Amino acid sequence: MKFIKTDLQDAYLVNIERMEDERGFFARTWCTREFQDHGLASSLVQCSISFNHKKGTLRGMHFQVSPHEETKLVRVTAGSVFDVIVDMRLSSKTYLQHFGVELSAENRTMLYIPKGFAHGFLTLQDNSEIFYQMSEFFVPEASRGIRWNDSALDIHWPEPVRVISKRDENWPDFHSSITV
Repeated sequence: MKFIKTDLQDAYLVNIERMEDERGFFARTWCTREFQDHGLASSLVQCSISFNHKKGTLRGMHFQVSPHEETKLVRVTAGSVFDVIVDMRLSSKTYLQHFGVELSAENRTMLYIPKGFAHGFLTLQDNSEIFYQMSEFFVPEASRGIRWNDSALDIHWPEPVRVISKRDENWPDFHSSITV
């Protein structure tokens, strides 16, 4: 695997290294040792998928508060999304900055999201599916969010939002009291 630093402190893109032949290719998508060698969280306790019927579906911006913050490794297994993370860590040099990237079944790029980040995505194709690997169990009482179009975040989504849950639509704007 190839680990590529993003502009946000401790967040990485992870690309597979293909071993190709006439059948196709084989590639590793997870290796505890390689993640440890890069100083990244290497313990996973839960995996989930998010399937989205329609292009323009937005989910986010989600995070869990202390002591339940979670590291995530996300990749797209069908379709494509514009994936966005926001550094919510007060002590970080990239506090309140965001990073966005297209993840697709075609490019097979993964995004490593450290604890203390908000996460969301916008589907760029119908029938898009995202696979999550997480370092902590989901705790509903610790679940929080910030509004996807908050001017304090200044995220430029590449497509119009067509489908969004009431919950995601009604997250509060960013306030310093929401940090993790």
